[in-house]
Amino acid sequence: MTLLAMATTDRGLCDPATAVVRADDEALLRGRAAFETLRVYGGRPFRLDEHLDRLVGSAASIGLPPLARADLERLAGLVLPQAGTADVVLRLVWTAGPERGPATGLALVSEVPPWIEQVRARGSRIVALLGVRAAVPWLLPGVKSTSYAVNMAAETEAKRRGADDAIFVDADDVVLEGTVTNVWWRIGETLHTPSLDLGILAGVTRAAVLELGADCGYRVEQGVYPLAEVLGAEEVFTSSSVRELMPVVELDGRSLGRGPAADVLQRALRSLAESG
Repeated sequence: MTLLAMATTDRGLCDPATAVVRADDEALLRGRAAFETLRVYGGRPFRLDEHLDRLVGSAASIGLPPLARADLERLAGLVLPQAGTADVVLRLVWTAGPERGPATGLALVSEVPPWIEQVRARGSRIVALLGVRAAVPWLLPGVKSTSYAVNMAAETEAKRRGADDAIFVDADDVVLEGTVTNVWWRIGETLHTPSLDLGILAGVTRAAVLELGADCGYRVEQGVYPLAEVLGAEEVFTSSSVRELMPVVELDGRSLGRGPAADVLQRALRSLAESG
């Protein structure tokens, strides 16, 4: 993604090429940072408050030094006008700073990756990989941190196998989540998605789909499901703030039918986002 604009708590708006993170920031040394990424539609960020709420919660779980939520809102307000009315990606980062702080806040605006629409058009190919169920607090259930090495390694493995992305399953083959997405599937008129009790991320777009499902004529159930149920579904898709609703047409080499729900919900999500 091409970086279009950047702002930090100590420098305000600055050149996107400027180095702003200290070499001894624990975000760099230990991965101690939280972040949020969201879509901006026509200059309006979608559900910014919900993303800020989750960012504050993630920072608390990681034990980051204090940073005022108002500072992050101010940074977003600085970078968003730089993109005009284009659809872009806004990323907010809260780092631990050097040992014993102070914390640093960053706001970054970048282009929406062009590959997203290309993959949406043909459908995504995914594989299931072994993951860890975040069942205890020190595994940071539901936290969005920059410690993303495992997620990126899983994505790399998926591509090595000829797929686009991966979803995680635990040792009992229970479906968890994607590397950067939540997972959905349809059986009849019912949409299924893993429960937050599994320690997965409470996706902001996931929450929007829970709301939109009934409006689009579907029941929605959350629970604990084996991978075999997903493989037997009539359609599968994923959700995330940047990728939105992504149909899945292949799982572990098995072809999956492309049904109507993902496309219907994608249109409904866009309509909701663009209506402000």
